[in-house]
Amino acid sequence: MEPVLSRHFNDSQYRDVDTYMADGGYRVLKSTLKQRAPEEIIQTVKDAGLRGLGGAGFPTGMKWSFVPSVEERPGNRYLVCNADESEPGTFKDRALLTWDPHLIIESMVISGFAMSMNIGFIYLRGEFTEITPIIEKAIAQAYEKGFLGNNILGSKFSFELYLHRGAGAYICGEETALLESLEGKRGYPRLKPPFPATHGLWRSPTNVNNVETLCLVPFILDRGVKWFRSIGNDKAKGPKLYCLSGRVKRPGVYELPMGINLKELIFEHGGGIPNDKALKAVIPGGSSCPVLTAAECDISMDFDSLAAAGSMFGTAAVIIMDETVSMVEALYVITRFYAHESCGQCTPCREGVKWMQDILRRLLKGRGRREDIDLLITMCDQIERRTICALGDAAALPVRSFVSKFRHEFEKGIQ
Repeated sequence: MEPVLSRHFNDSQYRDVDTYMADGGYRVLKSTLKQRAPEEIIQTVKDAGLRGLGGAGFPTGMKWSFVPSVEERPGNRYLVCNADESEPGTFKDRALLTWDPHLIIESMVISGFAMSMNIGFIYLRGEFTEITPIIEKAIAQAYEKGFLGNNILGSKFSFELYLHRGAGAYICGEETALLESLEGKRGYPRLKPPFPATHGLWRSPTNVNNVETLCLVPFILDRGVKWFRSIGNDKAKGPKLYCLSGRVKRPGVYELPMGINLKELIFEHGGGIPNDKALKAVIPGGSSCPVLTAAECDISMDFDSLAAAGSMFGTAAVIIMDETVSMVEALYVITRFYAHESCGQCTPCREGVKWMQDILRRLLKGRGRREDIDLLITMCDQIERRTICALGDAAALPVRSFVSKFRHEFEKGIQ
């Protein structure tokens, strides 16, 4: 497959606006502002079948269509790019922001035009200190060239864009917690409804999309729905960035069609397991996703296939474990992360995940109690679907899958 999103990776010259423009950059923005109506753009994105690539997988065009019209809700309207990439195992968005910053700017202006939004924010993960000056420079260059600001390229459309750095909280990857943070408040997820489409940033119409999702929009408009839908399989369409990490010979970001077979991804593109060790388990979409055993890895990497297998596509952050990995230790590390990152707003998450961490620590040190393993499953029942946001589920789902599929390893920790 011809590289699309990764075509400029590892080439820092494309951080400069002139180089980006010489390679066709901002051409789609120019043609869109001149030739397309906002409703046409939204319908094109719908027809392509683009889904949110930050983890949820919700149809992008449908999400855009939920935003009320200017006539219904006049005033400021906000487009927010979720660049808070905090899911362990995920590092695709930082690559896009590092090597192709003008692509996300062009994508946001086009998307803002489609939803009649006049203000945009890039909410950048706090730890991405090295990316901050890259984005700031790109925004400044885009203003100088007239791609941002008032009456862009002589059109009547105006769009202001700001970079906002988070403070390193995993919870702010959840869209309503992100909006609270943008407003200068503590990053607590909001109860829904109302939804951000109508009551988002400062209670105004708002759309929040992931970096990778937005970056595909110019290509869909330029190359067409037929091109986008020609990539992938029957269940999933378009190109996708996959993150490979863990026990694999060639870790990194790979751009491949949606729906690629997981074993093909690991053994052909990733080079297989170092020292020819046996594959033991794979987390297919980031640390919050239920684990797959080696026997379950002959599967299509798409939302529906992984859901049917009891896991999730997530961000396509593939974490690979070989026969030498202790599943008790791996789960303890994951649970410790979620216990630390809980915002504390909901009791089941705040207290329950910390309790699960304590139990796993006992098992890891060989001081577990007979009731601990069944207690972990019971606690998952008490946490899942009982919190305002999905962090509780993100902590409970790995525990349930690890314990259920590798129970014998956990039993070894009982004294």
